[in-house]
Amino acid sequence: MNARQRRGTLLLIASLLLALAAFAGVLAVINDVESRVGPETTAYELNEDVEPYERVTADQVREVSMPERYIPDSAVTDLDELEDRVAVGPLREGALLQTDMLIERPELAPGQVEIAVMIDASTGVAGNIHPGARINMYAAFRVRTGQGGEGGEGEESEIVRLMVNNAEVLEVGDLAEVEDEDSGAREAVPITFALDNADAQRVTFAEAFAEQVRLALVAPGDEREVPPQERTYTIVGDILGTPNAGLEELFP
Repeated sequence: MNARQRRGTLLLIASLLLALAAFAGVLAVINDVESRVGPETTAYELNEDVEPYERVTADQVREVSMPERYIPDSAVTDLDELEDRVAVGPLREGALLQTDMLIERPELAPGQVEIAVMIDASTGVAGNIHPGARINMYAAFRVRTGQGGEGGEGEESEIVRLMVNNAEVLEVGDLAEVEDEDSGAREAVPITFALDNADAQRVTFAEAFAEQVRLALVAPGDEREVPPQERTYTIVGDILGTPNAGLEELFP
């Protein structure tokens, strides 16, 4: 082997040693990163926006693999955690799904029934009513007063009646167009309530016969029972300052 060949062999050996050293360095860095990051686990992030109080379903999320040490304790790691839960506020696409973003869907109590009513969007919803909310339902009626003499039909009067007090909202549906015999097409929202049997009948009556139905959102912590003398309004009673004034004419 001549001098030139020896130099080539030495350079080749040196190159191999440098390559092995570089490879060892890369392995060391990878091992260091893995030791710092730790094992990975599966979490879920949203693949679309979710509006407040809407159900979050499995097809609205995608799996992501993340280092376990970087995932918060409240992160959803099992799709079973989504069952019967709704978003507590607006959720945006790409957000890591966490249990504190969700609340349980309200459930029926013993003795209650679930009843859905179409409520006019412009007068009864306004986007503020959500599952778990408490509402008062008011209905306006046009009634005949007295007998109107022999063969008479009496005079028309108007009353407003509190139909249900502190009704719990179970679910708010999507805005839909419904046909009304008198006013034609209108926009309405199906709202599902948890009610006892008597209140369910009152709500059904109001939906069928009232001139107009309105929902009033009850402030949290202010779910007081409205006394009987404050549940019916007449203009006569308002003018006279006596809540029940005029009712004896309406219902002799």
